[in-house]
Amino acid sequence: MQQEVTFEYLRKIDPQALNPVSESRSLYYISKRILDLFIAVFALLVFSPLLALVAILIKLDSPGPVFFRQDRISVRRRTHNHITYWQKVTFRCYKFRTMVSNADQSLHKSYVQALINNDYKTMVALQGEDSQIRKLTHDPRITRLGKILRKSSIDEIPQFINVIKGEMSVVGPRPAIPYEVEMYKPWHYRRLETKPGITGLWQVTARSSADFDEIIKLDIQYIDQQSLWLDLKILMKTPFTVLFCRGAV
Repeated sequence: MQQEVTFEYLRKIDPQALNPVSESRSLYYISKRILDLFIAVFALLVFSPLLALVAILIKLDSPGPVFFRQDRISVRRRTHNHITYWQKVTFRCYKFRTMVSNADQSLHKSYVQALINNDYKTMVALQGEDSQIRKLTHDPRITRLGKILRKSSIDEIPQFINVIKGEMSVVGPRPAIPYEVEMYKPWHYRRLETKPGITGLWQVTARSSADFDEIIKLDIQYIDQQSLWLDLKILMKTPFTVLFCRGAV
């Protein structure tokens, strides 16, 4: 009971505090960070020729920057009064630009709100068709090349930079946009109890076919069962998911 009172007090002095960190996973977090650094550095070296080619193609395809930078939500471990907890933080997430430059975010924001509220009628209206894919399937902001980059997940390779910086992990829930988090129901916040990742349990199981609550449940399942072995299994499944473009749009 004393720990709960102390943590409630901690939340008052740190509005970004989420939930306590399990001390039994300290070794796991260290191992996960080492694995993240190894994979991220290796991936950027291996894909460097592809990165250069994609950068050139983006400049040829449409005016604007090569990279798309957007604020996303992550967490970091903090310790206060002998309690280690997750603190919500904002970081700049890197992706290859797949939309027209300075694209309006209002369409996506409206769709996210409908997705979180399971408002199927609004989702269909915004998509322009009745689709089981829980993403904007006909987004007018996406460029010709952007469609290919998204379908192949090549647009996400620059996020290995975020992994090296410690803002993301290779495996974890997808990094949420701040306006998305503002729409969360109280139980949705549990998905923030670990660093966001480039791939994860949701991506290798349901991907774009799951509704929002199913995505959150898969993220929470991953958090509850986190282990190095689970991370490795997800990493082994990821290439096959990407290769067959399962659920990608």
